[in-house]
This record gives sequence, structure tokens and C-alpha cells, in this order.
Amino acid sequence: MHQLKGKQYPCSTSLTMGIIGGKWKTVILFYLIEGTLRYNELRKKMPTVTERTLSLQLKTLEEDGVIKRKVYTSKPPLKVEYSLTKFGETLIPLIQSIADWGNFAVENYSK
Repeated sequence: MHQLKGKQYPCSTSLTMGIIGGKWKTVILFYLIEGTLRYNELRKKMPTVTERTLSLQLKTLEEDGVIKRKVYTSKPPLKVEYSLTKFGETLIPLIQSIADWGNFAVENYSK
């Protein structure tokens, strides 16, 4: 049994998928590899995700310590930016491998 941040997982694979699994988390992380992005910039990169889903996924990734959310309140309008944490940066090789495999699959098996 593996435990991370109060959650228990039966194996290391389920722990990893518990953090990055789902349709949108890896997409969010992939775009944040490039650097800090504002909420609306993420929305533009993922036009088919609903606002509710994006907000929930960002919140979950933040709770898991993978991304950080910075709110600027000094002047209106409110500005919110998202970026990878040091912990989140450890996922870069994994996310890049997933993206590379997707490219490989398209190039070699899409017929």
C-alpha cells in the first residue's frame, strides 16, 4: 500500500494515475511545461473543455501539490496564473513520454 498526502493507493501505478489520470490533467500539465499560463490562456489551448471541468481539474492538481496558483489582486481585473511546482516539474519526463508516444501512435498506426 502506498500513501501520499493522506490518500492511499494499492500500488505506485495507481498513485501516479490518481494524480495525473483523467482526460484533462495531462493536457493541463503538458501546456504548463512551456511555462506559467493564465486561466484564459489554458482555456484557449483546450477549447473543448468546459469551464467547470477545467476549474475542478486545476483545483485537484493544486491540492495534490503539482501546480501552484498565484492570484494578483493589486489592480482590477483579477489575474490568476498557474505554473508547475517543483514536485510538478518531476512529472515533465513522464508527460513528455506520453506526448511522444501519442505522436508515435499517430505517425505509425493512424491508418
